[in-house]
Amino acid sequence: MNKSFYLESFKIFFKIGLFTLGGGYAMIPLIQDEVVNKHKWIKNDEFLDMIAIAQSCPGVMAINISVFIGYRLKKLKGALCTSLGAALPSFLIILAIAMFFHTFEDNRIVAAMFRGIRPAVVALIAVPTFQLGKQAKVTVNNCWIPIGCALAIWMMGISPILIIIIAGISGYVYGKYVKPTEQ
Repeated sequence: MNKSFYLESFKIFFKIGLFTLGGGYAMIPLIQDEVVNKHKWIKNDEFLDMIAIAQSCPGVMAINISVFIGYRLKKLKGALCTSLGAALPSFLIILAIAMFFHTFEDNRIVAAMFRGIRPAVVALIAVPTFQLGKQAKVTVNNCWIPIGCALAIWMMGISPILIIIIAGISGYVYGKYVKPTEQ
């Protein structure tokens, strides 16, 4: 990785930020394709760990993952390039929309376009979710864990923070006490 890494990483994350609808989760497969598959800057397992950490941290998922990747590769300067690249397109688009929103807020064509985009955004979020499940080795035997967590959050109103804490503690206990006896 030479000095052009900074410009290249900025451009990659800018492109991803510019053309991704649906937020951070929809960005995951694009980031993975660029960072893991094309450029081979990090390994797939490490990318999966970064996603788990990014989801567990406060803030916007897309910015979190871009900061982790940039920092992992080139420390503070890398984190600044990747996070600025990921955030700048959204900032510019939202700024433009805010400046001109009053001119098209009641336009039927624009409203119809947004109604058409909504289902596509759901798909953009669903696909990486299933891919993450596959990479995290969610199988028929352990699929009850993410399903149970989702239902606990959705139907019972349990805080996602509590779910993350319980999952972390459970993973620690399992790795420390249960898994060693399985081998």
